[in-house]
Amino acid sequence: MIKSASQLSLQSILKLDAATCAAMGALHALASAPVSALTQISAPLLFWAGLVLFPVAGFMFACAQMRRVPMWATGLVVVGNGLWVLASLALPLAGLIAPNALGWLFLVGQAVVVLVFAALEWGAVQQRPVAS
Repeated sequence: MIKSASQLSLQSILKLDAATCAAMGALHALASAPVSALTQISAPLLFWAGLVLFPVAGFMFACAQMRRVPMWATGLVVVGNGLWVLASLALPLAGLIAPNALGWLFLVGQAVVVLVFAALEWGAVQQRPVAS
């Protein structure tokens, strides 16, 4: 039986988030030049953003292995995801980068995915039973 998003455990969501984070890190770091050519987003920005994603993915995966993920760890992941979304949209809106149409689609698309992960993670934490 397939679980709905609301039935996924926090650990499952964190594993998926870690996997997508690592995949995007690899794309950004290993293919920064071709992605830059397609999106008009700076190759060095893509490269360094990609490198940042590897330890983040490792942290998420480590948390996913815990029987009970601490609230501070989930909060850190959710805040980090929120900051990623904010930066993804703020950089072009502030004129610090000038992506083309494909670049905007790339930025907004990945920001939406990250926002969904943050919402799922926070929702999973809110559904945990409170210790008495």
